[in-house]
Amino acid sequence: MKYQGRRQSKNVQDRRGRGVGPGLGMAGVGGGLGLIIFIIVSLLGGNPGEVLNGTDTQQTTPYVETQQERELSEFVSVVLADTEDVWTEVFNEYDLVYREPTLVLFSDSVRSACGTAGSSTGPGDQKLYIDLSFYKQLSERFNAPGDFAMAYVVAHEVGHHVQALLGVTERLNELRPKLTQEQYNQYSVRLELQADYLAGVWARRAKEKGLLDRGDLEEALVAAEAIGDDRLQKQAQGYVVPESFTHGTSEQRKTWLFKGYNAGNLDQWDTFGARDL
Repeated sequence: MKYQGRRQSKNVQDRRGRGVGPGLGMAGVGGGLGLIIFIIVSLLGGNPGEVLNGTDTQQTTPYVETQQERELSEFVSVVLADTEDVWTEVFNEYDLVYREPTLVLFSDSVRSACGTAGSSTGPGDQKLYIDLSFYKQLSERFNAPGDFAMAYVVAHEVGHHVQALLGVTERLNELRPKLTQEQYNQYSVRLELQADYLAGVWARRAKEKGLLDRGDLEEALVAAEAIGDDRLQKQAQGYVVPESFTHGTSEQRKTWLFKGYNAGNLDQWDTFGARDL
């Protein structure tokens, strides 16, 4: 993806180099299984602050970024700026007003080397959370290399912000107390697949603006496939439990990302009304 020398978002809060405090982290879960559980809970749609028992971070030593981290930070900031442009444009088409979220950068936000991404999009906290080390995790642990794989992660999290602005998240939260855990999981899958669709909408608009390179869409599709519930559970425990899925299978995630890319708008985004996912 073309990013060098382009506009960076002003809505980036850099909190790298800060400890996480005495929260749960990965130490309280343990091992590779704990890593996968953390990813399933908070990778694409959870709030790292909740997993860390809501503890705030505290400054430890000054953070010194590497050249690669500097480039990745710039890249993520440019992607966020692009989402601001695209979603302002899309919202205008539907006579709506887009409010920009804040992207919070973390480093070592859990005690393992696990990178995280997540969103907290309540009325008072419209923020996205990204640990830049997750770029390495995508490439090495999940075999999903490429800068646009990371761009997809950012776009998916922005998709959750869009859902919050359009009232989808609030309606699901109101419904949650009335549902069994298994029923809520089914709704959660639809929520996550909708965020994948929205990431696809952004990718299509970015393509039309001439911002994508050859192979970028394929990188995003590989990343979506790599973090499907079925694949993550298979890696973690050797078998899958479909009723516990919260984000969708690898095939579903690819399908809805590609569907959003093909549509380029909100006309087909209703995963909750879809009979087949």
